[in-house]
Amino acid sequence: MDYLMESAGEGQRLIAQARSMPSIDRLVASGLRAGMKVLDAGCGAGAIAPDMLSIIGPEGRLTGFDANAQRVEEARKFVQDSRADFRVANILSTGFADGSFDFTWSQFVFEYLPAPELALAELIRVTRPGGRIAVSEIDRFGLDFWPANESLQRGIEVFLAAVKPTGFDVNSGRKHFHHFRKAGLKRLHVHPSTHYVVAGAADQRLLDDWTARFDLLKPVALPAFGSQQTYTAFCDEYLAMLSNNDTLKFVLVLTTSGSRD
Repeated sequence: MDYLMESAGEGQRLIAQARSMPSIDRLVASGLRAGMKVLDAGCGAGAIAPDMLSIIGPEGRLTGFDANAQRVEEARKFVQDSRADFRVANILSTGFADGSFDFTWSQFVFEYLPAPELALAELIRVTRPGGRIAVSEIDRFGLDFWPANESLQRGIEVFLAAVKPTGFDVNSGRKHFHHFRKAGLKRLHVHPSTHYVVAGAADQRLLDDWTARFDLLKPVALPAFGSQQTYTAFCDEYLAMLSNNDTLKFVLVLTTSGSRD
């Protein structure tokens, strides 16, 4: 699995993103409680760890892992807490013993996986019987706004076609309820929340976030657009939409959770 957004500054971008959308409501709705032993699968730079630690309290323990060693080192620096441990591991084969955790969480990881059902099976394996598994994913990322002109819509179609062969799934969020059902998980719950809702002009953080995305995805997207000029025109048009005072833009997050019998 290749992470499309990889860069030297990606850890800080992820932390800034997490600060803009607190996750406590999603964690609690999924079943995280005080005293639990928790796994954060694909923890990145540890952006969500402070919210997890605030919920599990002094008796809880948090383990986070990521496939990227740089992200793990960033997490260790960002979250200096004796209750937290971070390590390098692969979500398809974590190396943890069966039933190691009370609550297993993964956020914004499954959208990059070519076989998400295999990752889910691994998260189920390392969760104890009766424990909770939760996967939180964006759905239709960046596609919901109004009004939208035809030129921008055509550009988005080209952009999505360019990214699709990488395995990135822009509709990941809606699919996990079905995956959880097929995996035999019980007491399923889907918690809807927003990644962002912007009525009017976006703030500079969101503009910078999208600018970074377009820059990092340029090697993938550029061949589909045919030239640097055409790609730049699309990116500028999308950023102009974000800056438009007359436009509503929003992104939904779907957090699916279930219990292992």
